[in-house]
Amino acid sequence: MTKAHNVDAQRLSFILNELRLPAIKVIWPEFTERADKEGWPATRLLAALTEHEMAERDRRRIERHLRDARLPPGKTLDSFAFDAVPMVSRAQVTAMTSGDGWLEKGANLILFGPPGGGKSHLAAAIGLQLVQNGWRVLFTRTSELVQKLQLARRELALESAIAKLDKYHLLRLVHHATIFEMNVESYRRRAALQRQTGAVPDPAMTLAAVDRLVHHATIFEMNVESYRRRAALQRQTGAGRTPKYATIKSIEKMSISDNQSEESPLPATI
Repeated sequence: MTKAHNVDAQRLSFILNELRLPAIKVIWPEFTERADKEGWPATRLLAALTEHEMAERDRRRIERHLRDARLPPGKTLDSFAFDAVPMVSRAQVTAMTSGDGWLEKGANLILFGPPGGGKSHLAAAIGLQLVQNGWRVLFTRTSELVQKLQLARRELALESAIAKLDKYHLLRLVHHATIFEMNVESYRRRAALQRQTGAVPDPAMTLAAVDRLVHHATIFEMNVESYRRRAALQRQTGAGRTPKYATIKSIEKMSISDNQSEESPLPATI
């Protein structure tokens, strides 16, 4: 390698840094060497480099959004036992994970049912797939969100705190251990979150908030017997086959957060 080539390589590295093209900076020596050997035209080389940069950018974006989402690990659609929850259609859930239509229109997704019915798993799996499809998702407990907004209000920074939520297309909220999905882009979200900053909601406010929530919502009523309860009973009796009503294929894969997040059969009341 000549001195002039070294100078050109250093300059190219500097330029790629300035242009914020880190993937091309790493891969260009390998690609140019291959292009020289195989006689690529310049357009093919340029296309290969830029496509690699775009792919790496998408990968980094998804990784960053997954970290921000704070979704529990191991909850995927592939590991969710749809056959145990016949009222939930795999085709409908798969269609919803594209995010097109319902997120853009400000619709909501509500999941409710008895404890252990797989609400957390399904909600987390939908959130994961949405992130992988380019949407922004945030998982948080309602109580935690309310506390943050109350603190922001005391510090006269409520509007700023709500504005930070606008970067997410979807909030996955756990309220009294019941999961529902609320579209952040809906105008109703702002009003609902601001009402949440009040200390104790009165019944009329609660009814109004629930009415707003369900007005444009897809509701999954997951009324199946708890997998954890059936498994516990079978451990006591030592009889019977593997429970048919499991919504999660292996109880060993269920996290502590699942056990703590599905304690109420009532629908969420934001």
